[in-house]
Amino acid sequence: MTITLEETSDPPGLEIHDSIEQRRLCLETAGAISAESADTEPFCFPLDTACRFETSKLVLDQLCSVTVHDETGRTEASLDTGETATLEERPQFVGLSGPIKLYCRIETAGQIDVGLTSIRLSFDRAPTIELGARSLHDRPVETITTSPDPDSMMEAISAIPSALKTTSPERTWPTLRGHPPLIELGDRLEIPDSIAGRESEIELVVPSDRLSVYQVAPLAFFLGATIQPGAEPRVETPHFEQSLTTTGSLEDDVARLLQRCFFLDCLVRTEGVFQYDIAERSALEADLPFDLPAVYDASLSERIAQYLEVPYERLEPFLPRWPLTAHLPADPNSVELVPYIVNELGIIREARGYRPATVSQPESTESQLVRSGTGVRTASIDRSETPFVVPAVTDESVEHAWFGAAIPQEASKATIEAYRNQLDRDERSESIDILLVCNDARMIDEHDLLDEAYGNRDVLPFEIHSEFGVDTERLATLLTEGSYDFVHYIGHATEDGIRCPDDDLDVRTLESVDVGVFFLNACRSYEQGLALTRRGAFGGVSTYADVINEDAIEAGETMARLLNRGFPLRGALEIAREQSPLTEQYLIVGDGSADIAQSDGGAPMVVDLEEGTGDEYGFGVRSYSTKEFKLGSVTESTLESVTDRHITPGAISASTVDADSLQEYLTWTEYPVLLADELRWNDGVGPLRLE
Repeated sequence: MTITLEETSDPPGLEIHDSIEQRRLCLETAGAISAESADTEPFCFPLDTACRFETSKLVLDQLCSVTVHDETGRTEASLDTGETATLEERPQFVGLSGPIKLYCRIETAGQIDVGLTSIRLSFDRAPTIELGARSLHDRPVETITTSPDPDSMMEAISAIPSALKTTSPERTWPTLRGHPPLIELGDRLEIPDSIAGRESEIELVVPSDRLSVYQVAPLAFFLGATIQPGAEPRVETPHFEQSLTTTGSLEDDVARLLQRCFFLDCLVRTEGVFQYDIAERSALEADLPFDLPAVYDASLSERIAQYLEVPYERLEPFLPRWPLTAHLPADPNSVELVPYIVNELGIIREARGYRPATVSQPESTESQLVRSGTGVRTASIDRSETPFVVPAVTDESVEHAWFGAAIPQEASKATIEAYRNQLDRDERSESIDILLVCNDARMIDEHDLLDEAYGNRDVLPFEIHSEFGVDTERLATLLTEGSYDFVHYIGHATEDGIRCPDDDLDVRTLESVDVGVFFLNACRSYEQGLALTRRGAFGGVSTYADVINEDAIEAGETMARLLNRGFPLRGALEIAREQSPLTEQYLIVGDGSADIAQSDGGAPMVVDLEEGTGDEYGFGVRSYSTKEFKLGSVTESTLESVTDRHITPGAISASTVDADSLQEYLTWTEYPVLLADELRWNDGVGPLRLE
């Protein structure tokens, strides 16, 4: 079973552990409890497991969104920091949306208090509480086979919306969008009976070529549409017909329609079962040509017709930052990538771009150490010999994933093996196991910084293992048998291997590796990182050029701190690049959504501060999506004087706050802070210096 519930004694309570996703929550109770297994049937929500116990107090020492539901599951209240709510003498559910979804079924009067750093449920007597838990990990339940024929692919992709749990606006909540069925390339079309014969009131008509079919796949999934062949790309419904080439480009039109429908559904869903006030609704509602409650009750095709009345340019400034754009070749094998991209509602574009003439190398002095295979700076890379590419579009999403040939710049190098490796992931140990390997004594400073940066969070059990001067045999053993969640290598590399004291270890010679995420902080480690994902890893960061040691130390520490705080690879590298243009030599290999730790209190965020007049600051937040807080989640800070609840991933413009309120907030949170273009770290020990 993915979710385990275990009683604890110090403090007394219950630990909930997701062994697949390496997520955990700890609930403190008034005293020792005896938890027994319970039926999930009385709950109105999908669950993996449930238990019951008696206690007069329940405390979650972590922030997450809190909702109160009636016996039928309809939302009665949503609580913010500093708010309280009264539970009545009747069946009610308290939902806690953290790294693991929890629901408490309670029939006794009590009180909920949402503090700055914890959530508390208290009762005059010790009632029986039924606690249900659900992993946010989702797996495809079926596999579709298709031939290389585009018409066969249309039918195959038309079946993937079977993973949607609803076609109401609530499907914008990540937990109501299941993982699409996998697709395999074969000799003929085979759709499992459990998902065959699906009908839809929406049709997407596109030419019978593979690229067009791939490009409309995310939109077809979200709208629950079927794909039909036709010369003129368009959307057809009982209520309207709309061209899909109004911009002159099918991929642009599809991207815009996907963003428009998703975003407006996020606004409309605030009238539904889960009711939230969000900043985007407040900013736009007065300008919308329709009434949100009325549109919520309309059919899907009627809703889309209403959405098309809103100019895209009016919505664009408020759209969430899209997590992923995938640049996909039009060859037949690409069809197997489609379900993984669609799982993130990624935008699919043709893998086209241009080849830059040169790649800049960092300027270094004779006294500076360079992390090349020889320890000296090499000449600029000749791109006539090494195929590099810059995608045609690079500013649409947090991550641009390049699936074509060549080494991408301004994008990640994604591999289908990285996605498959995560689906094959077995249960891991209860701790998060980190391996630090330092193979150059001159780089010991980075190791010492990393040893402090990783695992400094009390709520997560990190196990950090360090090794120095590791030879090829030992390194091969660590990679293949160590079962490490994260490997951070410090040293040298070449295209042909990772430098060890006795020789170079070429990962391509290993049959498999047992590694989750990696950071190869060495020059030209791209080929070795790529090999790690081909052989079992989920994803990581490598380099395609030389890096100077001092710059590598800064990049390594920044990445370590961000990954430790729950940022995914794509978010951590984006933030690191903002701090230093020298991190352009780094790129993600594999799956950019991979991470090593859960974030505290919702999606990971960066606090953006602007110095104002007197003791005032401009306060804004920028959130990033993760595997449990995907596109469509809601995130906010706990600073009471600002309203910043917004759709994730996204950002909220600055609100004015006074220094005292800000300092109190920063004392209780550990989000990285960006002030005067400098990233500052709040490690929870004393106030953060703002001067």
